[in-house]
Amino acid sequence: MSWGEICSSQEFRGRWVALDAVRYDEVTSRPTEGCVVDADDDLGELCTRVRISDRHGCAILFCDEDSSRNSKPSRRARISSN
Repeated sequence: MSWGEICSSQEFRGRWVALDAVRYDEVTSRPTEGCVVDADDDLGELCTRVRISDRHGCAILFCDEDSSRNSKPSRRARISSN
């Protein structure tokens, strides 16, 4: 899915979204597309599930109404594999 489609979706807007195979715009560093693995309102819960699932290559991004239109990168979370 494109990042714009993800952020336009009622299911993901206003939530943290775990994405696999994320592609970023080279100029703005904004996500352009990815495969949604999981989503949650609670970042800690999402990180725990992603860590347990052993998906270490996921990006976790906050999906808000301005994420797909904004020139700034959206907030990101990193999951430590330790």
